[in-house]
Amino acid sequence: MPLMRWDPFTALARLDDEFDDLVRRSFGTAQYQYVPAVEMSTEGNDVVITLELPGVDVEDIDIEVAEGRLTISGERRDTREETKGKVLVRELRYGGFRRTFQLPEGVTAEQVEADADKGLLRVRVKDVTKPVVPPRKIGIRSGGGPKTIESQASEKPSGT
Repeated sequence: MPLMRWDPFTALARLDDEFDDLVRRSFGTAQYQYVPAVEMSTEGNDVVITLELPGVDVEDIDIEVAEGRLTISGERRDTREETKGKVLVRELRYGGFRRTFQLPEGVTAEQVEADADKGLLRVRVKDVTKPVVPPRKIGIRSGGGPKTIESQASEKPSGT
């Protein structure tokens, strides 16, 4: 009996294909297949939202402010050629993405600016946070200082 070698990559690829087929049949195809990771931080009075978008062309990204929401959407395109060979493992996700963030009341599109560098998209929303006021002790006033209770010695009752 010949000895057959087990190839884990082929098994993983087959399992991945079967799982994708199961998900597609169960839930249909999703409109947004790629969900970029997000980091939110404050810098002074600004909020900075950073999205990981490696492989996404800036031309394929839309940023919109409407109805009190900031929406960042776009598409990560699959640019590989089909003639290069069979994919054994596919963990990279391609397709459309959309992330929506609720904005504080009164924030307008003029307060939003964005820049992209090395696969990161940074969206700055200016003058959103209020400075944090440190706690302060409040003194308590009393009605005129400490009071002492005084009593007078009573006289001895007569008849003793």
